[in-house]
Amino acid sequence: MASRPARIRVMADASVLIAGSGWPRWPYEVLVAGLRGDIQLVFCPYIIEQARRVLNRRFPAYLERFGGFLSRVTFELVPDPSPEQVAENRGLVRDETDIPVVLAAINAKVDYLVSEDKDLTAQDATTALLHQKLAAQLSGTFLREVRGWSSEELERTRNRNWEDMES
Repeated sequence: MASRPARIRVMADASVLIAGSGWPRWPYEVLVAGLRGDIQLVFCPYIIEQARRVLNRRFPAYLERFGGFLSRVTFELVPDPSPEQVAENRGLVRDETDIPVVLAAINAKVDYLVSEDKDLTAQDATTALLHQKLAAQLSGTFLREVRGWSSEELERTRNRNWEDMES
């Protein structure tokens, strides 16, 4: 009997959780892939709390959808890095608030970190060290390069709204 190939492990950061809870676009599709079991979503407590805090402050109407997603999806919960590890890795990324996310992803040895945060996904000198340690991609890039989405599929989803999903 052939064994089932391992699913790729994808850490989605708070930007993906927030955008995916608010709009049915590329970040949403990354989360849906996790719901379907096509990928193994990986989170750490820091990411979940960061998403919850931002949603509560800026988009409280999306909190219920976010909570529903968390209750339905099977995800791997990995530990946050220690404060000492965070302090030792200052300068790893431009925005110091991203250090716990990046370290959690590195420590967990995920295949990809998917984010809408340009501080993590830019392909320039400011992220060179990060990209040596971790494959960080925008959700649209992940859908195209890893999930095999066509340009047409990406374009159909780019500006989609919930009302479009109902038709």
